[in-house]
Amino acid sequence: MGELKHIVEPLVQWYHENKRDLPWRQTKDPYRIWVSEIMLQQTRVEAVKPYYERFLLTLPTVKDLAEADEETILKLWEGLGYYSRVRNMQKAAMQVMEEHGGCFPADQKALLKLKGIGPYTAGAVGSIAFSLPIPAVDGNVLRVMSRITSDAADISLQATKKEWEERLTEIMPADCPGDMNQALMELGATVCLPNGAPKCDICPVRKYCEAYRKNQTMLYPVKAEKKARTLEYLNVFFCVDGNRIAIDKRPPKGLLSGLWELPNGKQDMAPPAILQEMGILQAELIPMKNQKHIFTHVEWHMDCYFVKVLKRIDSNLLWLTKEEAEASFALPSAFKKIWQEGIERMEKG
Repeated sequence: MGELKHIVEPLVQWYHENKRDLPWRQTKDPYRIWVSEIMLQQTRVEAVKPYYERFLLTLPTVKDLAEADEETILKLWEGLGYYSRVRNMQKAAMQVMEEHGGCFPADQKALLKLKGIGPYTAGAVGSIAFSLPIPAVDGNVLRVMSRITSDAADISLQATKKEWEERLTEIMPADCPGDMNQALMELGATVCLPNGAPKCDICPVRKYCEAYRKNQTMLYPVKAEKKARTLEYLNVFFCVDGNRIAIDKRPPKGLLSGLWELPNGKQDMAPPAILQEMGILQAELIPMKNQKHIFTHVEWHMDCYFVKVLKRIDSNLLWLTKEEAEASFALPSAFKKIWQEGIERMEKG
C-alpha cells in the first residue's frame, strides 16, 4: 500500500493543471454535484452538459425536485435513458426533505440510505461536497488502478470493486479527497483510455504503473465477456388521425416502465391485428424505414409503419398534436427516429 501512496501527489497536481472545465466542477453544492453524477452514469460528458443546465434551470433545488410532477422530470430526462435514475433521484430528494430538513447529509452512511445512491455516488458527493475521505470507484477508476498495479482481478465483479474501495480509502488525502477522486476519474476518461489505447506518454503516474513497465497495458483491465443480448422483434406504428398522433403508456414494470411510447406489438401478430386490439379498426399502412435500438440486455428490431387512421374507437391510446406531445411527454430514444420520420411524412401530407 505504501507504493500506492506515491501516485497521490503527482495525480492531484496533474488534475489541478489539466482538468476539463465542466459546469459541475464550479460548485460545492451537494445537490448539483449529485445531479451531475447521476446523469454521468452510462452517459458521455458532452451529452450531459445541456441536460445538466436545463435540469437545474427548471429544478434548481432539492426541494424543487422533490415537489415536481413525474411528467416534468421525465421530460427533462428525455433522451438520457435509464429513466429509473431520475425516478430514484426524486425519491431521494423526498428523503432529503423529510429526513434531513432539505440538506444533504454530510455522512457516508446517511448518503447510502438515499434511494439510488450507491458507494460510488456517495463517495463522489461526499468527497467533493463535504471533503469526506472516501473513494468513488467507477469503471474509469477500476481501469486505472488495475493497470497501475497489473491486477488481473475481474473488474465486473462486486468483490473487485469492494477491494479497490478499501485499498483507495487507505490513500485518500485528508485535505483534498474530492480532487483525488476526480483526478482518478479524469485520468481514466482522458488518458488511461479503454480498449488497449492509453496515452501513456502523457500519464502523470506512468513511472508507478506496472502495466506500462511490463508493456502490458493492453492486458488490463480484465473483464468477463458480457452475455449476449436478447433479440426482440416489434412492429411499431406512427398513427395519425387528422392532426393528432397516438402515443401509449408502457406497463408499470419492466423495460422503460411507465414511459410513453409509440404504439407497438410483437411481430408474431400481423400489424392490422395489433392495431385492431388498440381500437384502430380501419387504416392505411405505409411502411417506413426499419429501426434497431440497443439496450443493455435487449436489442429491438423494429418494422415501422406510418398509419393513416380511417376508423377508430375509444381506447387507451392518447391522441395529441405534435406540439402537445413534444412539449410535455417524454419519448424514449428507441422511438425518436420513427417519430421524426413520421412527423416529416405528416408535414408532407
